[in-house]
Amino acid sequence: MTEKNYFIDPETPALISKTKLKAEAAAAQTIGKKLIDLSKDKLQKLNLPEALFEAVMEAKRLSANGAVRRQLQYIGRLMRDVDSMPIVEQLQAWEGKNVQENARFHGMERWRMRLIAEANALSEFLAIYPQADIQQLRTLIRNAQKETTANKPPKSSRELFKLIREAIEGTGEDAIELDE
Repeated sequence: MTEKNYFIDPETPALISKTKLKAEAAAAQTIGKKLIDLSKDKLQKLNLPEALFEAVMEAKRLSANGAVRRQLQYIGRLMRDVDSMPIVEQLQAWEGKNVQENARFHGMERWRMRLIAEANALSEFLAIYPQADIQQLRTLIRNAQKETTANKPPKSSRELFKLIREAIEGTGEDAIELDE
Protein backbone atom coordinates (compact mmCIF):
# COMPACT_ATOMS: atom_id res chain seq x y z
CA MET A 1 0.00 0.00 0.00
CA THR A 2 1.44 3.34 -0.98
CA GLU A 3 1.16 6.44 1.13
CA LYS A 4 0.27 9.69 -0.56
CA ASN A 5 1.62 12.96 0.71
CA TYR A 6 -0.69 15.90 0.22
CA PHE A 7 1.04 19.22 0.20
CA ILE A 8 -0.94 22.39 0.91
CA ASP A 9 0.72 25.53 -0.34
CA PRO A 10 0.29 28.28 2.32
CA GLU A 11 0.27 30.94 -0.41
CA THR A 12 -2.71 29.41 -2.17
CA PRO A 13 -5.87 31.27 -1.14
CA ALA A 14 -8.41 29.19 0.72
CA LEU A 15 -11.55 28.40 -1.21
CA ILE A 16 -14.69 30.06 0.04
CA SER A 17 -17.86 28.02 -0.06
CA LYS A 18 -20.73 29.05 -2.29
CA THR A 19 -22.99 29.30 0.76
CA LYS A 20 -20.65 31.75 2.44
CA LEU A 21 -20.40 33.84 -0.74
CA LYS A 22 -24.21 34.01 -0.94
CA ALA A 23 -24.45 34.99 2.73
CA GLU A 24 -21.91 37.78 2.22
CA ALA A 25 -23.81 39.01 -0.84
CA ALA A 26 -27.08 39.01 1.12
CA ALA A 27 -25.42 40.94 3.96
CA ALA A 28 -24.08 43.50 1.49
CA GLN A 29 -27.56 43.89 0.00
CA THR A 30 -29.01 44.38 3.50
CA ILE A 31 -26.51 47.17 4.14
CA GLY A 32 -27.42 48.59 0.71
CA LYS A 33 -31.12 48.59 1.69
CA LYS A 34 -30.27 50.54 4.85
CA LEU A 35 -28.24 53.00 2.77
CA ILE A 36 -31.21 53.56 0.45
CA ASP A 37 -33.39 54.42 3.45
CA LEU A 38 -30.97 57.15 4.62
CA SER A 39 -31.31 60.82 3.77
CA LYS A 40 -28.91 62.40 1.28
CA ASP A 41 -27.19 64.34 4.10
CA LYS A 42 -26.41 61.17 6.04
CA LEU A 43 -25.19 59.43 2.90
CA GLN A 44 -22.76 62.27 2.28
CA LYS A 45 -21.47 61.96 5.87
CA LEU A 46 -20.55 58.32 5.19
CA ASN A 47 -18.00 59.32 2.50
CA LEU A 48 -19.02 56.47 0.21
CA PRO A 49 -17.11 55.85 -3.02
CA GLU A 50 -18.66 57.84 -5.86
CA ALA A 51 -19.99 54.79 -7.76
CA LEU A 52 -21.68 53.41 -4.64
CA PHE A 53 -23.15 56.81 -3.75
CA GLU A 54 -24.55 57.22 -7.26
CA ALA A 55 -26.00 53.67 -7.19
CA VAL A 56 -27.74 54.38 -3.88
CA MET A 57 -29.13 57.68 -5.18
CA GLU A 58 -30.38 55.88 -8.30
CA ALA A 59 -32.10 53.24 -6.15
CA LYS A 60 -33.85 56.01 -4.19
CA ARG A 61 -35.26 57.30 -7.48
CA LEU A 62 -36.57 53.92 -8.69
CA SER A 63 -40.10 52.79 -7.90
CA ALA A 64 -40.62 49.47 -9.72
CA ASN A 65 -39.92 46.49 -7.44
CA GLY A 66 -37.92 44.61 -10.06
CA ALA A 67 -35.75 47.62 -10.77
CA VAL A 68 -35.14 48.22 -7.07
CA ARG A 69 -34.21 44.55 -6.59
CA ARG A 70 -31.71 44.68 -9.47
CA GLN A 71 -30.27 47.93 -8.17
CA LEU A 72 -29.86 46.34 -4.71
CA GLN A 73 -27.92 43.49 -6.33
CA TYR A 74 -25.72 46.06 -8.08
CA ILE A 75 -25.17 47.90 -4.78
CA GLY A 76 -24.27 44.57 -3.16
CA ARG A 77 -21.72 43.95 -5.90
CA LEU A 78 -20.21 47.42 -5.37
CA MET A 79 -20.08 46.79 -1.61
CA ARG A 80 -17.66 43.88 -2.18
CA ASP A 81 -14.91 46.39 -3.02
CA VAL A 82 -15.63 48.62 0.00
CA ASP A 83 -14.67 48.12 3.64
CA SER A 84 -18.16 47.87 5.10
CA MET A 85 -17.23 47.94 8.81
CA PRO A 86 -17.10 51.76 9.13
CA ILE A 87 -20.42 51.99 7.28
CA VAL A 88 -22.06 49.39 9.53
CA GLU A 89 -20.71 51.05 12.68
CA GLN A 90 -22.05 54.44 11.63
CA LEU A 91 -25.44 52.95 10.70
CA GLN A 92 -25.65 51.27 14.10
CA ALA A 93 -24.76 54.53 15.82
CA TRP A 94 -27.53 56.32 13.92
CA GLU A 95 -29.97 53.53 14.75
CA GLY A 96 -29.05 53.76 18.43
CA LYS A 97 -27.66 50.23 18.56
CA ASN A 98 -24.17 51.32 19.40
CA VAL A 99 -23.50 50.37 23.01
CA GLN A 100 -20.85 53.06 23.54
CA GLU A 101 -23.12 55.75 22.13
CA ASN A 102 -25.98 54.64 24.39
CA ALA A 103 -23.73 54.60 27.45
CA ARG A 104 -22.44 58.08 26.61
CA PHE A 105 -25.97 59.37 26.15
CA HIS A 106 -27.13 57.87 29.47
CA GLY A 107 -24.12 59.39 31.23
CA MET A 108 -25.06 62.84 29.93
CA GLU A 109 -28.67 62.23 30.95
CA ARG A 110 -27.58 61.30 34.50
CA TRP A 111 -25.54 64.53 34.69
CA ARG A 112 -28.60 66.53 33.68
CA MET A 113 -30.77 64.85 36.33
CA ARG A 114 -28.10 65.37 39.01
CA LEU A 115 -27.55 69.01 38.07
CA ILE A 116 -31.27 69.72 38.38
CA ALA A 117 -31.77 67.69 41.58
CA GLU A 118 -28.54 68.17 43.58
CA ALA A 119 -26.98 71.43 44.75
CA ASN A 120 -23.36 70.17 44.80
CA ALA A 121 -23.52 68.49 41.37
CA LEU A 122 -22.59 71.71 39.55
CA SER A 123 -19.25 72.03 41.35
CA GLU A 124 -18.50 68.34 40.60
CA PHE A 125 -19.40 68.83 36.93
CA LEU A 126 -17.19 71.93 36.67
CA ALA A 127 -14.30 70.10 38.34
CA ILE A 128 -14.42 67.50 35.57
CA TYR A 129 -15.37 69.81 32.68
CA PRO A 130 -13.86 73.24 33.53
CA GLN A 131 -14.41 74.59 30.01
CA ALA A 132 -18.21 74.56 30.52
CA ASP A 133 -19.98 77.93 30.69
CA ILE A 134 -20.83 78.21 34.39
CA GLN A 135 -23.20 81.16 34.04
CA GLN A 136 -25.27 79.50 31.35
CA LEU A 137 -25.31 76.25 33.32
CA ARG A 138 -26.62 78.02 36.44
CA THR A 139 -29.31 79.82 34.46
CA LEU A 140 -30.49 76.67 32.71
CA ILE A 141 -30.48 74.64 35.95
CA ARG A 142 -32.54 77.31 37.71
CA ASN A 143 -35.00 77.55 34.80
CA ALA A 144 -35.29 73.74 34.54
CA GLN A 145 -36.08 73.53 38.27
CA LYS A 146 -38.80 76.20 37.86
CA GLU A 147 -40.25 74.38 34.83
CA THR A 148 -40.38 71.11 36.77
CA THR A 149 -42.22 72.64 39.74
CA ALA A 150 -44.64 74.53 37.46
CA ASN A 151 -45.31 71.44 35.25
CA LYS A 152 -44.20 73.34 32.16
CA PRO A 153 -42.58 71.81 29.06
CA PRO A 154 -38.88 70.98 29.69
CA LYS A 155 -37.38 73.58 27.34
CA SER A 156 -34.55 74.58 29.67
CA SER A 157 -33.91 70.95 30.54
CA ARG A 158 -33.34 70.20 26.86
CA GLU A 159 -31.05 73.21 26.53
CA LEU A 160 -29.17 72.02 29.61
CA PHE A 161 -28.66 68.62 27.98
CA LYS A 162 -27.26 70.30 24.85
CA LEU A 163 -24.85 72.34 26.96
CA ILE A 164 -23.74 69.22 28.86
CA ARG A 165 -23.18 67.40 25.56
CA GLU A 166 -21.11 70.30 24.20
CA ALA A 167 -18.96 70.36 27.36
CA ILE A 168 -18.39 66.61 27.30
CA GLU A 169 -17.73 66.43 23.55
CA GLY A 170 -15.38 69.39 23.87
CA THR A 171 -13.07 67.21 25.95
CA GLY A 172 -13.36 64.23 23.61
CA GLU A 173 -14.08 61.94 26.57
CA ASP A 174 -17.08 59.91 27.66
CA ALA A 175 -19.39 61.18 30.39
CA ILE A 176 -17.60 60.75 33.71
CA GLU A 177 -19.58 60.27 36.92
CA LEU A 178 -18.23 60.58 40.41
CA ASP A 179 -19.40 58.09 43.03
CA GLU A 180 -21.32 59.61 45.88
